[in-house]
Amino acid sequence: MKEQKSRNLRILLLLMFLWVFRKQLRLLWTMYFTIPEATLAEPQNKLIVGTTYEESTEHENYTVRRVIENGIERISYLPKKRKYDTPLLFQHGMWHGAWCWQWWQEQFAEWGWESHAISLPGHAGSPVQRPIAECTLDYYLSFLKTEVDRYETKPVLMGHSMGGAISQWYLKYVGDDLPAVVLVASWVAHSAIQDGMPLFLQLDPVGVIQASFKGDATPYVRNPTEAAAKLISPGAMLTSYELHEQLSPESLIVTMQHNPPMWHPAENIKTPMLYLAGEIDAVVSLEGAERTAKHYGADYIVVEKAAHNLMMEHNYAETAQQIHDWLNKQGIK
Repeated sequence: MKEQKSRNLRILLLLMFLWVFRKQLRLLWTMYFTIPEATLAEPQNKLIVGTTYEESTEHENYTVRRVIENGIERISYLPKKRKYDTPLLFQHGMWHGAWCWQWWQEQFAEWGWESHAISLPGHAGSPVQRPIAECTLDYYLSFLKTEVDRYETKPVLMGHSMGGAISQWYLKYVGDDLPAVVLVASWVAHSAIQDGMPLFLQLDPVGVIQASFKGDATPYVRNPTEAAAKLISPGAMLTSYELHEQLSPESLIVTMQHNPPMWHPAENIKTPMLYLAGEIDAVVSLEGAERTAKHYGADYIVVEKAAHNLMMEHNYAETAQQIHDWLNKQGIK
């Protein structure tokens, strides 16, 4: 009987190993045979069907417009007295959507900035176009490029976390031609795994194991407690439950793709850059953030007592003010 149980256990462990190996092999195959230039050369949006949803809300100093157009959700804040010709474009990170920028968009609209935030496919109000587990950074980049191309005046690009990685990919694979880029608690320039995996292993080893078995990154934010531990501080604008209920599934490939040999950061970037780091960020190290800022020649600010989601932390308004002042110093009109 004991021998039979031992044999069954070995078979179970073998099957589990083969399952994980199959998942990882698929991820590696996808990464190694992905060519960003080829992805960008072909339209990736398969839902070009026009506008399927639109609503506007009037406020004293600005209008909020939410639209789902060609399969992409866009939330725009349009000041009634626009003071700047250059629009702001916000790119969310893993699990999030356009909704996460609300507090900054409100703030910037009060100052006269027009801003837009998009949700990537399969996030928030943007319907799934390919299985989330098969989404790659270059795939996401193609949608960001399409959005940038919509504007007559190139926008200032602000990218949070994975959105910061996509912003770095934009500068490398699309063009070093934006008026400014703001990296908001962004993945580091050189290796997302080298910087982030030790932090995740220490914070949530169970999530790391579950993500490996499942083949996507959703287990990292599997409940309100785990989501809050990685993303916000207790004083954030959303509770852990409010945050968790708005999060979306996410690809695991993207975390592996932003690493050598698949990725090396661009050199000698001319675009003015600002890197904002959270002092108590649980998933991006201050050492990695500072190294990234030095690599790009970016200005660097550590936001005191702020966690990963800087745009919804208790001191979001002060952080927005720092960005606003920095943009004015760059002479952006």
